[in-house]
Amino acid sequence: MTKVLDGVRVLEVAAWTFVPAAGAVLADWGADVVKVEQPGSGDPQRGLVTSSLMTGDAAGVNYLIEQPNRNKRSLTVDLKTPGGRELLLALAARSDVFLTNWLEPARRKLGIDVEDVRAVNPSIVYVRGSSHGPAGPDSHRGSFDSAAVWARSGVASAITPPGEYPIVQPAAYNDLAGGQTIAGGVAAALLHRERTGQGSVVDVSLLGLGMWLMSAEIVMSRAYGLTEPLPRNDRARSPNPLVGNYRTRDGRFVALMMLQSDRYWADFCRVAGVPEWIDRYPGAAERYRARTELVGLLDALFAARDLAEWRAVLGALEGAWAVVQTPYEVAEDPQAAANGYAPTVRKGDLEFPLISNPVQFDGAAPALRPAPEVGQHTEEILLELGYSWDDITALRDDGAV
Repeated sequence: MTKVLDGVRVLEVAAWTFVPAAGAVLADWGADVVKVEQPGSGDPQRGLVTSSLMTGDAAGVNYLIEQPNRNKRSLTVDLKTPGGRELLLALAARSDVFLTNWLEPARRKLGIDVEDVRAVNPSIVYVRGSSHGPAGPDSHRGSFDSAAVWARSGVASAITPPGEYPIVQPAAYNDLAGGQTIAGGVAAALLHRERTGQGSVVDVSLLGLGMWLMSAEIVMSRAYGLTEPLPRNDRARSPNPLVGNYRTRDGRFVALMMLQSDRYWADFCRVAGVPEWIDRYPGAAERYRARTELVGLLDALFAARDLAEWRAVLGALEGAWAVVQTPYEVAEDPQAAANGYAPTVRKGDLEFPLISNPVQFDGAAPALRPAPEVGQHTEEILLELGYSWDDITALRDDGAV
């Protein structure tokens, strides 16, 4: 893959997944991403397995560290020490992008806010990832995507059946979308700097991300004055029976998504072995009037065959459909393999898949390396900055690294 950001250095002062995921995408694209971590403990997400907040497997793969931190280098710095802050600013002076999810009070206290970093590098792209945005009463409150996106932006209420407890968000689901969004903002800011010489302050918040993802529902709700979540269609009364989920004989589900029913109806009927339905329900209006009957017929049709049979039958279909897959199955999807979406990486004696970011250049997937250990590249990076071994020893003695 073309490393479109080759030569770009990114300094990442961030933890957890949201902003570090942006660093992972930029690293996938060829940037040299230096992850700054606290000496000893590192990114607090490294401790979720041992604290029992995240399931660890027998192989010892901390997937919430590996996925958003692959392809990076790790440098340990204690920013509360004078030597640590001096080192960070020395790195910032030689960097193109500064990524952080530290809130403004902490940034100001440590002297790493926009004006501090721009004092040593006026053209740097300074990126602030936050929970709720840089302004407003909650701007200084931290959060996580399950609260700031899933709950606050309306996702959970939109997908949960009325009266039930909100459906739980998949792990890091919106954090990873947010990281990709930040990476796009960084790319635009770097292009702006290339053309004007001016660095930008880039802001992306989880709440803003959630509202963007929910924009169709939010706009419709406000436009029509719907104070409750928009009602979900009763699947038995779907206006278009070719849009819905159908259970196979072996308990799996096939999702049909053929929005233009007139275009796909005849083809579906022929492929599925019910050509007599073509004339019986010839147009969208007739299918709408008979929708309850048709959904029942389709339920019976799909329940008569196992998933493997339906895969073979529907393979010739022009319209869109998909098997409702488990996360385990997705990594083995032939399309994922063909496009390099789930490459296997090796870390010591361990082998496990990571998921590529969805952007590719020149028809090739990025090469992925496992996440670094805490401080794995500290000495290497300090030597690149011109520090001597005596300097490094002094920094260690002072607790700066």
